[in-house]
Amino acid sequence: MPAWLALLVVGLVLVVLGFAGLGAILLWGGIAIVLAGLVMTVVSLRRGQKDHDTHDHQRDGSPDADLGDRETWQRRAARLGWVSVGLGALSLVLLGLAIWDLAAQRSDLSADEPQRAIDAMTAWLPVNVDVHLGLPRPGVVLGLGLALAAFVVGMSALQCAAAMRVLSQGRGLDAPVSADIAKLSRRALGSAGVRSLDLEQRPGWPLTAIPAGAETVGLVLRCTVLIPAHDEEAIIAVALTSLSHQTRAPDRVVVVADNCTDGTVRIARERGVEVIETVGNTQHKAGALNQVLAVLLPRVGVEDVVMVMDADSSIAPDFLEVAVGALEDDPDLVAVGGLFSGEDGMGILGQLQRNEFHRYQRVVRRREGNLFVLTGTASMFRAYALRAVAEARGSLVPGTPGDVYDVHAMTEDNELTLALKSLGAGMTSPQQCRVTTEVMPTWTALRRQRLRWQRGALENVGAYGFTHTTAQYWAQQLALGYGVIALNAYLLLLVISLLAADSLRWSLFWVLIGVVFVVERVVTAWAGGWRGRLLALPLVIEVGYSLFLQAAFVTSLVQIALHREAGWNEVRREVVAAAALPALAAAALVARWTPLPSSVLQSPFVEALGLFVGINTIVFATLSVFQLLPPIRRTVHRMQHRRAARRTVAATA
Repeated sequence: MPAWLALLVVGLVLVVLGFAGLGAILLWGGIAIVLAGLVMTVVSLRRGQKDHDTHDHQRDGSPDADLGDRETWQRRAARLGWVSVGLGALSLVLLGLAIWDLAAQRSDLSADEPQRAIDAMTAWLPVNVDVHLGLPRPGVVLGLGLALAAFVVGMSALQCAAAMRVLSQGRGLDAPVSADIAKLSRRALGSAGVRSLDLEQRPGWPLTAIPAGAETVGLVLRCTVLIPAHDEEAIIAVALTSLSHQTRAPDRVVVVADNCTDGTVRIARERGVEVIETVGNTQHKAGALNQVLAVLLPRVGVEDVVMVMDADSSIAPDFLEVAVGALEDDPDLVAVGGLFSGEDGMGILGQLQRNEFHRYQRVVRRREGNLFVLTGTASMFRAYALRAVAEARGSLVPGTPGDVYDVHAMTEDNELTLALKSLGAGMTSPQQCRVTTEVMPTWTALRRQRLRWQRGALENVGAYGFTHTTAQYWAQQLALGYGVIALNAYLLLLVISLLAADSLRWSLFWVLIGVVFVVERVVTAWAGGWRGRLLALPLVIEVGYSLFLQAAFVTSLVQIALHREAGWNEVRREVVAAAALPALAAAALVARWTPLPSSVLQSPFVEALGLFVGINTIVFATLSVFQLLPPIRRTVHRMQHRRAARRTVAATA
């Protein structure tokens, strides 16, 4: 464990003990240790950035070259983001402890002693008044000070993020931080903190990566489709057929044959498309695409767009027409992603995956096309945006300068999405841009796929750090972790209850909560047809599937923590074992066998577990209700459009 992390943990423990009433020495000692840990955090991060950034190269002609070898823009934004989050979290902890301590002292405040109550209240306010100041007051002052420090650091992080948005037409870049804000920063952080974080450095904004003429509305675009393929003889014809049936034909189709040893090249040439074979590529799909894009991108103009499509996928007939049309109509739009669904077949396992994909489509539709990832199955990009990513690698985004795709990322499509979003690219997923891709035929194959997806997602957000772009992705990972704890806590409580209870007692409230979950599962899988709805109806099957996916999440965390390889060949059927626990407990109840004494249900542990599960259940039930209601954002936008239409009609009348 790093020394700075150990100091933070020890300091927070001492602060908690001090607020719990064990003495002011523990409180102030904990505060001092926490501050020391924060200082060591900043120092260690800066030392690490210097070690890494000595090998980074700035973009030619970019006015951010004054950063030199100290740090890149991306790392600076991530560092400021983490410091802001750390300070904010610590301030919330201190203020929460202060509120808790005040609530614990409410017995000392009585209605017949108003002056005493006023004195106690004012003791918590960070103002200079002639009252007796109790112990909690310094904690409140420190908490508010840390909150202020988090605010000014966060403002600098947002300013840095705005500077990185070189693919955005309107970055909102104003003048550097004003003198008043700089003065506030020095008061909140101190001179040493301001110097350590480089908050007073006036950044030179990076140049825009949008070429002249790219903002023209209605510019006729030229589409090149790249299909990376490695031994795809059995299925590549399906992808090529879907391209030949497009209502708007591509201008160029290139099959990128990567170390193929079967008939992939022959089939592609028989179909009349261009074939480029990679040379000495050992970096899988990302390396193959980088080889081709390194030759293609220097020759493209503002009218060129590139679609990357998997060889095992097929796209809807109007995919290109809709995607290219969207880019032609909106110059601020940089990329268009497809909405993927699973191919037919593969029994229950295939339907479980199709239900999952349909739910993702539904989420994107409710978000009005605001996507999470530009799927590698089929996505379209402006060529100059891909060129900007290659030029920004090692400076504005992580990676090797000159590479479009990060060859070290296990999920190259998710990483490219983060790169483009960090650079300010606008992107969407229209409902018409549908793509059908393969589903995993076995649990073994599915586990390998999801381990790669999950570990890749974790490593991607780790590489980018905490920034304005990655905030929602970090929230997703935290939500996944919370879901793992919540679901397994529920199953644990269920097993204990079934093994200890003599009989079942039904509660109308919790039955209705269960009905909400059933309705939400069926409605969100409605697009999967009657098979998908029937599979979602019992809940038990999809709960087992969720446990399987959660096992991949936990395994990825363990592998990353232990610096282990992915271990694709290790196959475990976690879903079978997990789903068997409630079944065995239910069988024990039917047989009236209660191996656990009923007194277990009154133990403090089970009572606490029941409270935790109850709160979690209500939280997830509330989220399920929101999934059933019309999306708030889309409803608001529709109301705004109706008002605008009425005003237009009234003005022309």
